[in-house]
Amino acid sequence: MHRRLLLTHTAAGALALLAGCASAQSGYTISTQQMQQALAERFPRSYPLGGLLDLQLQAPRLALLPERDQVNAVFDLAATGALLARRHTGVFDVDFALRYEPTDRSIRAYRLHVNALRLDGLKPQASELLQRYGQQLAEQSLREVVLHQLRDKDLAPIAAMGLQPESISVTPRGLLVRFGPRPLS
Repeated sequence: MHRRLLLTHTAAGALALLAGCASAQSGYTISTQQMQQALAERFPRSYPLGGLLDLQLQAPRLALLPERDQVNAVFDLAATGALLARRHTGVFDVDFALRYEPTDRSIRAYRLHVNALRLDGLKPQASELLQRYGQQLAEQSLREVVLHQLRDKDLAPIAAMGLQPESISVTPRGLLVRFGPRPLS
């Protein structure tokens, strides 16, 4: 009788562990709203460009690009400075990939690509100067910016199973963080 009870409990425990592994293998989804909230805390930001312009970026609007495994960020911006007679407003549009940083359990932007940097009513010379600084501005404003940080309580059950974040995919529902085996040390 004890033997049968022990076998039943062992089987139930194994099934529970397998169910936990299956859900961990499917991953952890981070919504666009969660990323928007994380970014909202880091903006607005101001960026001086060579003492000629000062750009103020507002928190971006994010869009998921699952077909390219990237995220798009569109910032509203305002420009003032020595090159401008008045304040100009415009848009800064950037696409980027994502990577996981294990040291602080964060998901960060990298491989930035500037789609557009436009200021309404800007003279052609100033517009050309702004375009030259576009990639630099993208690097300053978004490179390695934290879009989400996994909490210890999120990772504790995963780590207990010997798993760790392995890959990040952009899906229509959000970012999917998949887990894989943690290397033995």
